[in-house]
Amino acid sequence: MASSTSLVRTGASQRPGPAASRGPGGPDLARLGQPELLAMALARPLSEAVRLLERLDGPAGVVTAIPSELAGAGVTVSRATALAAACELTRRAIATPPPRRWVIRRPDDLAAHLLPAMGLLEREELRVAVLNTKNAVTAIPTLYAGSLSGSSVRIGEVFREAVRRNGAAVVVAHNHPSGDPAPSTEDLHITEELAAAGRLLDIALLDHLIIGRDRWVSLRAMGVIAR
Repeated sequence: MASSTSLVRTGASQRPGPAASRGPGGPDLARLGQPELLAMALARPLSEAVRLLERLDGPAGVVTAIPSELAGAGVTVSRATALAAACELTRRAIATPPPRRWVIRRPDDLAAHLLPAMGLLEREELRVAVLNTKNAVTAIPTLYAGSLSGSSVRIGEVFREAVRRNGAAVVVAHNHPSGDPAPSTEDLHITEELAAAGRLLDIALLDHLIIGRDRWVSLRAMGVIAR
């Protein structure tokens, strides 16, 4: 869920750098507030970091901003590019499956992995987690990016990677850039078509997750996919 950390820390220093104690390996970043972390990343005074967070509506706005938006908020082009690159690298690291396959036992096992990577996206994406017979994830390809509709989602493409990898099941996930994960009528229709196709291919559709800004829903839990 969304962090309850305050945006502005009372009495915080206006100098660049952390206010937390330093250890032999440098500052304890986990103890720093959002403005302090941003001030460190930009090598700018804390007051400028506070103004930037306010202008871009908090850390979510900062990490999804493109370099030109950061530059327009007063950040130098070089720093804006470096910060945007670091945020993109973080998103890719979150989206990359761990080296060792992990097992999906409940919807939240996958949702917890996808929420940080997909919850802040400004366009829709559809991803498919391919599972083997032990429910271990073997791949999570991104199939679509942009505006999704029933006509744009091709059922065969959703199952293509599972067929190629001899997958036993799939979990489909897509995000709602609005932040509200409530399923649309079209989401329900696509889910029913995917479930029917999975039965024909003998590749089970275990779930369809819809990712919002800080929450998600499972269509299996809602009863859309038969147990």
